[in-house]
Amino acid sequence: MRCPTCRGPVVRDPARPSKLFPFCSERCHLVDLGRWLGEEFRIPGPPADVVVQAPDED
Repeated sequence: MRCPTCRGPVVRDPARPSKLFPFCSERCHLVDLGRWLGEEFRIPGPPADVVVQAPDED
């Protein structure tokens, strides 16, 4: 299997599962997260309706 960020090899060991899987390193994991947060990656489909409510005045 290949890391989706750097395309380096990733070895999956069921006896020792990695919290970073499918990434080869924490760096690649954070690069991927940054791409999602920067909106470089998107899930296809119509935009979701965003409802913004003003706080209740109590």
